[in-house]
Amino acid sequence: MAALPFVLLASALMAAPAATTANALGVNWGTMSTRRLPPKVVARLLTDNGFNKVKIFDADEATMEGLAGTNVETMVAVPNDLLAAVAGDYARAKEWVKANVTRYAFDGGVNIRFVAVGNEPFLRAYNGSFDKVTVPALRNIQRALDEAGHGAAVKATVPVNADVYDSPASNPVPSAGRFRDDVVDVMADIVRFLNKSGAPLTVNIYPFLSLYGNDDFPLDYAFFPDSGGGKTTAAKVAKPVVDGKVVYTNVFDANFDTLVSALKKIGFGHLPVMIGEVGWPTDGDKHATSALAERFYAGLLRRLVSRKGTPLRPNTRIEVYLFGLIDEDAKSVAPGNFERHWGLFTFDGRPKFPLGLHGVGRPAMPAPATSVEYLPRRWCVLNPDADVAGDDEEEDGRIADNVGYACARADCTALGYGCSCGGVLDARGNVSYAFNAYYQAQGQVESACDFQGLAVVVDDDASRGGCNFSVQVVGSGGTVAAVAVARTMAAVAGLAAMILLVVL
Repeated sequence: MAALPFVLLASALMAAPAATTANALGVNWGTMSTRRLPPKVVARLLTDNGFNKVKIFDADEATMEGLAGTNVETMVAVPNDLLAAVAGDYARAKEWVKANVTRYAFDGGVNIRFVAVGNEPFLRAYNGSFDKVTVPALRNIQRALDEAGHGAAVKATVPVNADVYDSPASNPVPSAGRFRDDVVDVMADIVRFLNKSGAPLTVNIYPFLSLYGNDDFPLDYAFFPDSGGGKTTAAKVAKPVVDGKVVYTNVFDANFDTLVSALKKIGFGHLPVMIGEVGWPTDGDKHATSALAERFYAGLLRRLVSRKGTPLRPNTRIEVYLFGLIDEDAKSVAPGNFERHWGLFTFDGRPKFPLGLHGVGRPAMPAPATSVEYLPRRWCVLNPDADVAGDDEEEDGRIADNVGYACARADCTALGYGCSCGGVLDARGNVSYAFNAYYQAQGQVESACDFQGLAVVVDDDASRGGCNFSVQVVGSGGTVAAVAVARTMAAVAGLAAMILLVVL
């Protein structure tokens, strides 16, 4: 998802105080976790809950083997770091398709329907790194799919972030939408190609990010009308966006129609648009809660089943991939602590809140993952003899160093301000949480609960109130998780420093 939040129409807002969704609903399956559930367990979680579409961020062999035989329609991906290779050498594109599409194209294999060429390659944070290679990569991958005989069933697309389009500050309404000046030419090339190949444009839209870090953004505007929390009407939303005769009461509609307007300006106003990512996190920020996530999804799912569409595309079926399936504790927290908490399910496949996945009837708790194997029920906590009262400066320093070490290598985001454990625990509890997070991430190996003699293993659950001290799953760690942790070390170290202000 986005590395930087995109606040749609923020200037406008701040200037003034009967079918089912089954055939249109998918979900993103990310694997940036220190310990992964077995792919077959996750694939079963998908099918048990009626998801017949899934989007993954690579074509990892273990993930693909988990999906084999399920008939779940799958979007695989060419990662950003391979774009230059497949753009500059058609032989590399052919090799990629052979290894990641043709290999699984057999009876009982993986039902691949899309190939995502890159993931949000035009984020401002990338400073144009992928601008010149994305379109050639898209062309080469689709050509390779066509020549391998997959082209009729498998289409290449490019998932873009909503920051590729906006409205001018002088007229911040959806009908004034246009692509960013620095990417308008490349977006026009992509759109022309997709229109010719018969593929949709894929866009990631996050109403939560419009709200995140912006106290002037109206809370109700982040949600759909009638999504709970009271009926949201134009009168209730603080200064809804009025665009001619259209009144926008929620940011999703406004965001989507800004894209539609941008497409119209380059001559492709009717190009199909697919939502590659949309969701709401449940921890890591004051607005990242299970209650607000439940409210958001209730409105979204009802909207999908109604086929209401948006003001510029009324009565339209919108294909959507929810973000995401399971929490990922090794994602970078550079955008915010919430990055590790987008899952509909916890790291071990337990549902977080009721969902009406068919958009009708009373929402119910989704089916949990089955056949999950856990590590033994034991926890790593601060040694009762350790002094956290601040009387021993040397020991304080050791505690601070070890908490920093643990949180740079495990997930301590729940301890942040406004998060599920923030303010729930005392100083000892904060240290114990950090130590246990590292101990569990390391598979409970004995050496992972030492911390220079400051920690001990206990058999009593150390959880307090709403702050859960997890016991990890037996599932594999592996190279993907190790690389993810290494890449996010600096950002997590900053989080650890913040936690230490609370601890000591």
